[in-house]
Amino acid sequence: MKITKELIFRNLEEILASFAIIVTTILVIVNVFLRYFVKTGLYWSEEVATGCFVWSVFLGAAAFYKRRGHVGVDIIVNKLGRCGRNFMKLLVDVMLTCITGYMGYVSIVYVSMSYKKPTPVLGISTVWISSSLMVSFVLMFIYSVKFLYEDGLRIKKYGKLDDREETL
Repeated sequence: MKITKELIFRNLEEILASFAIIVTTILVIVNVFLRYFVKTGLYWSEEVATGCFVWSVFLGAAAFYKRRGHVGVDIIVNKLGRCGRNFMKLLVDVMLTCITGYMGYVSIVYVSMSYKKPTPVLGISTVWISSSLMVSFVLMFIYSVKFLYEDGLRIKKYGKLDDREETL
């Protein structure tokens, strides 16, 4: 597989989340080794590891959302006809767009208030950690708008969202 700019851009959330979890893992292992065998530790490693872990969680959630991977219960929706399934799918898309948009807005407000609060050990602004919320929810909002648009086009073009045949 050839690594291209497009491939990196398409998988940017996964790449950054993976990097953050690798840094977290390395810091924790190194600090455990230093504490047990050298009898000292890196005073800042817990704070950095926690920040990286937070970034990996929220970027991973956005990446999973991008692939429509989050769990949904559709047992009742599957019993509906084509029009009912289409309506429910669009309703869910609209609801998720509203929810992720609101969460994006709230996270922007939260991040704007976290500039003044320093972290306990390093004394840097907590905006470096809390901005993971903003990035994640804004990405989810963008994906929600994209999903709503694509599903609307698919219904308009094909009259349905899935490939299932109608059953009587």
